[in-house]
Amino acid sequence: MSISKNQLKLIQSLSQKKYRSKHQLFMAEGVKVVNELLHSSFELVQLFATADFICADFQDKKTTISEADLKKVSQLKTPNEVLGLFRIPIPKPISNTGLTVVLDAINDPGNLGTIIRLCDWFGISQLVCSEDTVDCYNPKVVQASMGSLPRISIHYTNVTTYLQHSNLPIFMADMDGENVYKKTLPQEAILILGNEANGVSDAIKQLANQIISIPRFGEIQQTESLNVATATAILLSEFRRGS
Repeated sequence: MSISKNQLKLIQSLSQKKYRSKHQLFMAEGVKVVNELLHSSFELVQLFATADFICADFQDKKTTISEADLKKVSQLKTPNEVLGLFRIPIPKPISNTGLTVVLDAINDPGNLGTIIRLCDWFGISQLVCSEDTVDCYNPKVVQASMGSLPRISIHYTNVTTYLQHSNLPIFMADMDGENVYKKTLPQEAILILGNEANGVSDAIKQLANQIISIPRFGEIQQTESLNVATATAILLSEFRRGS
């Protein structure tokens, strides 16, 4: 069976945020990512798969297609057996307990996807993003998150307002902060990470209670900064080390 023109148009449109918002749908590709989503709380709308993809369930929503048709709709350089359309879930209320990661204007889809995966690894159930952070249902974000997306509650909001109304201690990552390895870190807190090029915005900086940094140990110390996802991994490891 081939993909209809309407289906092709819909799938291709989902590469843009405005159409994801309009249809309340997003796409996921590849055996691992799609299988993770199929066995999550996310609602499957339609599955497009080659004959090689084995799926005992969801047969009523599965369309078997050729590799040529999969290439037409795939966002990957090398299409991988299956593409799924899923319903964008209604966000849960923001929680004011536990450890929350806040992202300010993260632009790179790969960074956001990796941070979502890191939150899953370190047991961070909530991620709060500024409204100018890349959309978590961007196909590249979905791909980089490697199936962790359903396990993290992700919110897009005015971060300044959110922080002003929180009673949790607010930590901000910055090159000029205190050495994180010398800090005692709480298990209930907010950790802010900023834009890849510019860091955390001035308005948000003013709301931080404590500024922490990851020290450089190299002798020459000419490395400008760490990738934001790498920094997230190190900092979350430190927060969890004392738990």
